[in-house]
Amino acid sequence: MGFFMASEDDIKSGRTTDVYFTRTERILREKNIHNVSVAEFTVSGLPDGYRWAIFGGLEEAVELLEGKKVDLYAFPEGTLFRSRDVNGVLVPVMYIVGDYVEYAVYETPVLGFLCQTTGVMTKSARVRIAAGDSLVLSFGIRRMHPALAPMIDRAAYIGGCDGVSSIIGAQTIGQPPKGTMPHALMITMGEDEAWRAYDELMPPEVPRIALIDTFGDEKFEAVKAAEIFRNLNAVRLDTPGSRRGNFPAIIREVRWELDIRGYRNVGIFVSGGLDEKTIPELKAAGASGFGVGTSISNAPTVDFAMDIVEIDGKPTAKRGKFGGRKDTYRCRDCFTFVNVKHGEEPPDRCPVCGGELELMHRKILEKGKLTIDLPDVDSIRNYVLEQLNRISVIEEDPV
Repeated sequence: MGFFMASEDDIKSGRTTDVYFTRTERILREKNIHNVSVAEFTVSGLPDGYRWAIFGGLEEAVELLEGKKVDLYAFPEGTLFRSRDVNGVLVPVMYIVGDYVEYAVYETPVLGFLCQTTGVMTKSARVRIAAGDSLVLSFGIRRMHPALAPMIDRAAYIGGCDGVSSIIGAQTIGQPPKGTMPHALMITMGEDEAWRAYDELMPPEVPRIALIDTFGDEKFEAVKAAEIFRNLNAVRLDTPGSRRGNFPAIIREVRWELDIRGYRNVGIFVSGGLDEKTIPELKAAGASGFGVGTSISNAPTVDFAMDIVEIDGKPTAKRGKFGGRKDTYRCRDCFTFVNVKHGEEPPDRCPVCGGELELMHRKILEKGKLTIDLPDVDSIRNYVLEQLNRISVIEEDPV
């Protein structure tokens, strides 16, 4: 039977679209209706009360639209954006200019690229802020269809995770996969023997992080692991919720018992049901690293919509949308957004803080051909982290 997933050919040929777009394309072609439309991608509101999001999915959208007779304008991938500008007008993170029949069948997959990738990047960024300078690894691919592993891990890394656990995800970002050890190893070999075998057989570049909560009390197991490993980097607590009680209190006990025996250099890595809301308390208790899974891989999608806002140079829009092609500016200082009619001059300065305004749209495709070199994954990640550092200063509670 095979796996239930679409191939690249399925996506590029339009077979993953909603059927009403193929019907629309047929009608327009048979009636010989061809015009220059502007279709923009906006989100009316962000999930869970978020005040900002990280724009993702552009590279895959470009892969899909390249070769089509369209122009594509977009924010750089990794841009921190808000759903509306200072005047309450929707912020278009991307827009297409061209004959609608050229791209009608791609609305569905392009939205899929943007909605889910932006969601994962945004959640990862929120976790990054909560964790501060602590290690954060993405552990969430087991919660989603395996076909999505490269996308999830790439987006998680760009959003702020320091590494990813899947082999194919790590290949996608050009990094070695990162992880610790599973409970299955402990159960199969016995805890002490599993630790010794791991220390003996894993290459030196693999950090020695001992899983310590399979059978016994975490603080006693932590001490035992520190005695068995020749150079233990950290212990990992993946204690199930039914056994945790007060998880920060357990972390404090482990930290104390390690410290008083001279193992102050051994970190405490925690995982299991973590998100940006739970991490700060665990960090304050002594956790120095976090494996974050489901909350990143199953992040709320950012509900983008694609809407035609201009036909042959004339503004138009459905109810609830804002007609006309727009130029979108962002304040370099406070991340306020300002939309103006395409071609018009923006305000001299940011209307909120007086900072300098920067035009955010870049021309990515011209008649289907790339006009710029797309940045590599680390460049995008560094761009995200620089913005996160600034938003942490701008907003009192950035997450």
